Amino acid sequence: MPKLRARKEIQFLGALVQADRPLAVLWYALLVLRGVLPALLAISTGVLVSAVTRGDSLTGPLIFVGVVFVLYQTLAPLHRAASANLGSKTSAWLNDRLMAACTKPNGMAHLERADLIHDLTVARDFDLGIMGPPMHISIDFIATGLVEMVVGLASAMVLFDFAWWAPIVLLIGWGSTHWLLRESAVWADRDTPEVRDAQRHAEYAYRLAVDAPAAKELRLFGLAPWVVDRFSTRRRLLQELRWRATKLREKSMIGALIIVLGANLLVAWRIGVEANAGTIGLGAAAVFLTTMMQTSTVAFGGFGWALDGAAAPVAAVLRLEASMLKAGELPQGTRVATGLPTHMIRFSDVTFSYRDDTPKVLDGFTLDIKAGESIAIVGVNGAGKTTLAKLLCRLYDPQSGSIEIDGVDLKEFDIESWRSRVTMVFQDFVQYERSLRANVAPLGASDDSINQALIDAGAMHLAELDTILSKGYPGGTNLSGGQWQRVALARALCSVNEGAGLVLLDEPTAQLDVRGESEIFERVLEATRGITTILVSHRFSTVRQVDRICVVEHGKVVELGSHEELMSLGGRYQTMFDMQAAHFVEVDDAGEEMSYESL
Repeated sequence: MPKLRARKEIQFLGALVQADRPLAVLWYALLVLRGVLPALLAISTGVLVSAVTRGDSLTGPLIFVGVVFVLYQTLAPLHRAASANLGSKTSAWLNDRLMAACTKPNGMAHLERADLIHDLTVARDFDLGIMGPPMHISIDFIATGLVEMVVGLASAMVLFDFAWWAPIVLLIGWGSTHWLLRESAVWADRDTPEVRDAQRHAEYAYRLAVDAPAAKELRLFGLAPWVVDRFSTRRRLLQELRWRATKLREKSMIGALIIVLGANLLVAWRIGVEANAGTIGLGAAAVFLTTMMQTSTVAFGGFGWALDGAAAPVAAVLRLEASMLKAGELPQGTRVATGLPTHMIRFSDVTFSYRDDTPKVLDGFTLDIKAGESIAIVGVNGAGKTTLAKLLCRLYDPQSGSIEIDGVDLKEFDIESWRSRVTMVFQDFVQYERSLRANVAPLGASDDSINQALIDAGAMHLAELDTILSKGYPGGTNLSGGQWQRVALARALCSVNEGAGLVLLDEPTAQLDVRGESEIFERVLEATRGITTILVSHRFSTVRQVDRICVVEHGKVVELGSHEELMSLGGRYQTMFDMQAAHFVEVDDAGEEMSYESL
């Protein structure tokens, strides 16, 4: 039973009930009714034939046939409508469960795990039509296949009235096709690494074609034909692999035909003998021959592929709920972080890697940051700068070492309490298609606080507070990359106005020119004066303005001090500063050249 319950097909049938119990009960009831109607139609026809041959009244038999016939015609479209609605409800249920699985863990490692990517793709994109029909269509296919199975079983039951062995012979004959044609079963070879790879590449090309971010480059560099060809090639490969996994084998077909023909000829011959001898009447013979033919519907049907495709996202979501929580959940502390930090943030011999099989991003990282000071983290790409910010946000925990806030390990704090003290501008910040007000203060704030944050970020006149920041909405507007970056800065500064005590800035002005960046960062430092501020940046004209600069290399601190101290040291910082300054010349308003140092 545990193995049976673990099958994705059983999980799918159970998911229908969880998605909408009343609708699922109706769907199953209609399925059973449709399944028994062909047998009832055969019986009613036999009753009518018998009445005719005996010269009895035809009123009752005709009413019987008429009622069954009307139900036979009307239940099918009703069932299709129920299938479509139940498919939509199941899709919504799956999407709700997936959203909960992705957002429930308080960390984010589960979203970057390579071993979860396939399940995440299946669970996320099952209704796009790339991997198979959408759920509302698949369920109709499945309903038709299950109805055929019930038709076959109900018809076989009628044959017990003829001879106890007849339905057994037919069910063995037609049922043998499930074994003999097992190589065509969709669950055997449709989920191999090769299939998943083709599916992932097809989905990637599809996303490039239909999503806006890639639209500019597809057109500018003439990549549209390449994307379409990549999608169609991978899609054809995917279909070929699946067809190869489901196609019938000639040897199995011959064996199935021999067994099926033998079983049906035996039963039909016996019915003919009994009818010829007068043991059964003409009406009974008609019933038994009809139900004998209807028993064929228990044979290997064509709905397995639809059941396999519809069950896959259900199984994926159920697996993700457990595996994502395990991968992304961080230990929860109980301490309250109100008012912190007041003294010191300390990294003590911190070691961190995103996966066990990847190199260490931080390796023995040690640094003390005084509460209220501003400090910049600089270094080459991959040195671990952004990772430090993620660890401080408690999105991950280090594998070894500790991060202490005023002498208390960060793990001892309630995560939500600590995060309420932190605000950050991420390098890949989100552009919400919401009003300017909601973009600056997603959780709400006074208009005075929002306007002050916009002023400090140099974004006061971008739009009205109620303007939607997307032209896809009536009255909406689009912003440039630099304008969006100012909005993201305003978001962080508004959090400071609302009481945040730690500001993390990861390349917060990368899309601004050097002069604009310097001007904005001066405003940011003024607005966050007395607030612990950590800046990650590659632009040295900006990092000069902070109290201290930390140079990170190979996951460790290699230099630490003010701009002047590090320049006089003549080490790694000076080398990077001089390399950047050598490529920079700016002309001021008077036409005089300004050096990088003067900025």
